[in-house]
Amino acid sequence: MRLGVNLPQTNKFDLARDVTEFARAAEEIGYDSLWAYERILAPEDTSGAHGLYGVPGLPWPESYAHTTDALVTLTLAAAVTSRVELGTGVLIPGLHLPFRLARSLAALDAASGGRVIAGLGTGWSIDEFAATAPRPIAERGAALDEFLDVAGAVWGPDPVTFGNERYRLAPSRVNPKPARPIPVFLAGGNRTALARIVRRADGWLPTGIPPRQVGEVLAGLRAQAVEAGRDPAAIGCVFQLGVRDLTEVPATGRRPYTGGPAQIAEDLAALAEAGVDHAYVTLTSAAGDLKELIAVAQRLHTEARAAGL
Repeated sequence: MRLGVNLPQTNKFDLARDVTEFARAAEEIGYDSLWAYERILAPEDTSGAHGLYGVPGLPWPESYAHTTDALVTLTLAAAVTSRVELGTGVLIPGLHLPFRLARSLAALDAASGGRVIAGLGTGWSIDEFAATAPRPIAERGAALDEFLDVAGAVWGPDPVTFGNERYRLAPSRVNPKPARPIPVFLAGGNRTALARIVRRADGWLPTGIPPRQVGEVLAGLRAQAVEAGRDPAAIGCVFQLGVRDLTEVPATGRRPYTGGPAQIAEDLAALAEAGVDHAYVTLTSAAGDLKELIAVAQRLHTEARAAGL
């Protein structure tokens, strides 16, 4: 299993230096990938649909009000590393002009020597869509499909051409090109999202789902891939494993993705058994500063490798 970790992106850290310092340290420890997420604002009003995940009244984490730009964060990491892959977990194409986003991802991939993984989702925040999105949130699925169409053209050979009811790109040279075909992993678990993965993606990017359920969904995706004429082995899975702290908990009744490093390693092993070939762990909530973040990343990596991952 390839193992990744998320980069520091909030004001709990000294962002002038901690992103690059942690990126260097994670690569030296032996991690295979570094990840950054997208969050562009945190509304003061969390009533009704403004709540976290659209749940009325559910407050947003304070960290969401202080989150660095995902692509800027990954660019900093790219500049000081040479081996680790650089993933977005997740980026929301609906909040961006599709041509600009496709070109930015291509530039980062070219500059990093072909290390970008595009983890994408449709988004859920009506406030974020109202602030910046070219399409309303009701069209977020269509916006993701549109981005995939545009990116397919922009990342392909010159001359690039594209046209739909919203955008027209006359035959043009659009560069730089990605150094490799950028892998696309899509978040989501409903029927529409899973069907999109089978049709259009290199794999699935789930979070918070127990390993057994992950295995069941993956088996379904790969069966659908066969029906669609795709190689089922071409459907991969990158799992986002969220950790709030790394305090060991009693084994009896332990919920997945809780506990100390050895217990998290057990969960990673269960995910590998379920067919997950790449997982990344969000550790920044489990650390108070850079020194502690590096220490917990080292402990978790040691336990994961000791478990045979």
